[in-house]
Amino acid sequence: MKKVFIAIAVIVCTQNVSAQLFSKERVKNLQNYDKPRLSWGYILGFNSYDFNFDYKATPEGEDPILDGDIQVAKSVGFNVGLLGNLRINDYLDLRLEPQVSFVRRDLTFNSPDLDDNQTQREVTSTYVHIPLLLKVSTKRLNNFKPFIVGGVSTSLNLSSNEDNPDDNSVGQFRTKTRTNYFELGFGIDFYMYYFKFTPSIRGVFAMSDELVADNDPNSPYTSSIDKMSSRGIFINFTFQ
Repeated sequence: MKKVFIAIAVIVCTQNVSAQLFSKERVKNLQNYDKPRLSWGYILGFNSYDFNFDYKATPEGEDPILDGDIQVAKSVGFNVGLLGNLRINDYLDLRLEPQVSFVRRDLTFNSPDLDDNQTQREVTSTYVHIPLLLKVSTKRLNNFKPFIVGGVSTSLNLSSNEDNPDDNSVGQFRTKTRTNYFELGFGIDFYMYYFKFTPSIRGVFAMSDELVADNDPNSPYTSSIDKMSSRGIFINFTFQ
């Protein structure tokens, strides 16, 4: 009998969800929520950052530098921020999403010139990240509305150590303070009873070189790097 009740409950819930999402029933939640020209919200989320390395060409007669000489161990960080939304029409919105991102990456340098205890560098970053994005939405279907989003952004790394005179010779890996990116992602607006909830996923790709080279031009850490740029994934949850 217990199994029968569970089966009935599952069927009822499935029918309710199906009716809410895909039937032609009248929209019930926040019917006029998207009408104001300006709106705002809060952002909470997670991130995972990586470094992409481009290596210098090696002189003729020397061993080539293999892609992967520097390995990056990623970890999950988190984001917190605000949302400002400017409605253009029913399908287009311009969004400003200033947020703070906390990031950690661990680098391993595979160089014959380094001892085992010298190959590891921990790179922690605190980014003030400011994206300007265009949101392109579909027509609202009952209580949800998918969208894609893209744009550009800039960030300030508060822990870059760009102006620090110490470099990898004393254990300090340095990066540039300011970085520019382009971003692309997608998400879904869910219209709840009291608020709008939006999960989204977005790729973030740096357009500029972030490396601050060591003082020694023959440094085993940075001499082989032509360009180092961040790339990352944001999973954000927005509440409006």
